[in-house]
Amino acid sequence: MSAPPASARNDKSDVVAAAMRVLAENGLPGLSMRRIADELDVQVSALYWHFPNKQSLLAAVSAQIVGSGEADAGDLTALAVSLRDRLLAHQDGAEVVSSSLALGLLELPARADLVRAAGELGLDAVPAEVAADTFVHYVIGYTFHEQQRLHAAVAGAADDSVDLVPDRVNEREGDFEAGLAMVVAGARISASVSDR
Repeated sequence: MSAPPASARNDKSDVVAAAMRVLAENGLPGLSMRRIADELDVQVSALYWHFPNKQSLLAAVSAQIVGSGEADAGDLTALAVSLRDRLLAHQDGAEVVSSSLALGLLELPARADLVRAAGELGLDAVPAEVAADTFVHYVIGYTFHEQQRLHAAVAGAADDSVDLVPDRVNEREGDFEAGLAMVVAGARISASVSDR
């Protein structure tokens, strides 16, 4: 009896797991369909049995990165910190997730919780949606820049006038929380204004 075709030996979750390993080892620039196929010891065409294109595979990787929310669903700050932690746990996590969100290929699990939490502040439905999107954009944007600075520091890609020594890139760790507090305060002010 002959062996089953390579596409039958691996399911969608195997392909995503292989893509996660390649991402961890090579970052987003090295996350090619060829490398993923090599990781699974299959031809590139076998990947297309499970994903019609690379963007749909990246969307599945993004879903794996963001996972399901475990933070306090009623706390905007905890939700934002949890999302940032998930992005930071993966090389280029913010860039991968940002791309999938921008293309409408990812439904962020934390977004519904963010909308609910914003509503609990007193925001109506539409402003709560805007608040949730603002939190998502802030977290992803901040984390993307953070990860880019770390890559630049490691690669020596910045000129001497920019201090990107890895140990000092995050020395102002409180900046994320301070910015987040400003966004929360803005949502609270918006809710109080709409109550008048």
